[in-house]
Amino acid sequence: MDSLDRPAARVICFDADGRVLLMNWRDPHDGAEIWEPPGGGLDEGETPLQAARRELVEETGLDPTRVGDHFVDVTRHSRWKGRLYTGVEQFFAARYDSSAPPLSRAGLLPYEAAELLGHAWVTPAEFATLPGRLEPPELGAIVTLLQPAK
Repeated sequence: MDSLDRPAARVICFDADGRVLLMNWRDPHDGAEIWEPPGGGLDEGETPLQAARRELVEETGLDPTRVGDHFVDVTRHSRWKGRLYTGVEQFFAARYDSSAPPLSRAGLLPYEAAELLGHAWVTPAEFATLPGRLEPPELGAIVTLLQPAK
């Protein structure tokens, strides 16, 4: 399997009920279903925070100003489209004051729209019940590090 080191950033979005937003994708290469937070690769000259905010808007339509500058570094090894993506990704947190804020697909590229099965606001306790693969597998621990203080 080809390997690609790809700098990326992701956003853990918390709603008012403490749920986390996950995106459900189907890999067009092998049909595998994955669940992961919004995010993606850095564009040329873009910082991880800028990429996290841009990707959040493109993939969800959510307010990017809610993404804070605190992050957790996560080493990733993820299979997608017949390649192994490796490297360190920065995971940021965004907090929203409403329960399950409305989402939009308007910013998706055509191939992304075809691969995205949907979005879900879920509790970390529900991660293990999701059909398909959770990415990264240690997402529960990452959420714990970034969750709002009670």
